[in-house]
Amino acid sequence: MRTLGSPLLALLWQAQGGIASEDSGPGLVRLVFRSGRIGVAQGVLLILGLASVVSLGIILHKLWTFRRAARQTAQFLDVFRRSNKFSEVQAVCGSLGASPLVGLFQAGYAELTAQLRHASAAPDPSSASASNPRNPAGRPTLKSLTAVDRALLRASAVELNKLEHRVGFLATTASIAPFIGLFGTVWGIISAFEGIGQTGSTNLGVVAPGIADALVATAAGLFTAIPAVYFYNGLSQRVKLFASEMDDFAMEFLNIAERNFT
Repeated sequence: MRTLGSPLLALLWQAQGGIASEDSGPGLVRLVFRSGRIGVAQGVLLILGLASVVSLGIILHKLWTFRRAARQTAQFLDVFRRSNKFSEVQAVCGSLGASPLVGLFQAGYAELTAQLRHASAAPDPSSASASNPRNPAGRPTLKSLTAVDRALLRASAVELNKLEHRVGFLATTASIAPFIGLFGTVWGIISAFEGIGQTGSTNLGVVAPGIADALVATAAGLFTAIPAVYFYNGLSQRVKLFASEMDDFAMEFLNIAERNFT
């Protein structure tokens, strides 16, 4: 993956004057400089090169982020299911912040704590415990389990937005890069035919270099789009798996809250 942007970067470097001779440099680079024109074709390659580099950066960052999130999610679930109190789980949340489940738990725990604190601070005046101070206060209960569910849903949406951040750029790159490359090819072919008209020769030695120069842009567009669409599909699948884990955790949290506080 580290070499995805290398050929395009080489083209861009040489287009900026990094190579003095058209005969130096193999393959696509020599085709670009054989025409001696600096213009639309080089601009297309510049755009595709930048898109390729940015896509590579997003891919590497997201792969690292998702791997870290998956590892910390497994650790968090282990702590959550072994703990007897939510306060014990809250104590480890700071060290497992990369897991999206931590955001869900903290939102649900905050709503749960607020409701229990309010219930214990304002007892019902008509209750036996309120009229007789010697009677111990009853166990605090949740006023609304639906409110806890809404807090979990809001936190889930926030975590999904974090996971999907910048992944859409890969889809955009995969969609438009081939068309940008095709535009460069069409422009190059137009320029090639203009050259043929000026020279008045249809010799293969005159026609072929211009057509080859024009096709470089299409190759660059495909080179940029293929990795983008591959990793976009892979990363989107990972996001769906995280979303499924968050839904399962939210139901598990609600079951525990309903069992113990209603």
